[in-house]
Amino acid sequence: MAGGWARDGAEHEQMDATVNDALERVRSSLPKGDSAEFCDECGNAIPEARRIAVLGVQHCIGCQNELEREAKAIELFNRRGSKDSQLR
Repeated sequence: MAGGWARDGAEHEQMDATVNDALERVRSSLPKGDSAEFCDECGNAIPEARRIAVLGVQHCIGCQNELEREAKAIELFNRRGSKDSQLR
């Protein structure tokens, strides 16, 4: 039920759009192409087992963990509206 100037279903559209944006961000960050032999961040060798398991890998495990931790801190911010507006 929408209130004020919002039409019915606006809250669900906003939540769907937020989820779709997150999915698109994740899909665009998936590795593509050939795996690197050396990490783009630190220059250490990437183990062959990792290069085979994760096609297109560009970072060692340590650097990948740090990049994911930084990305997670950013994604906690809702760019489409305040939490209150989604719960009304």
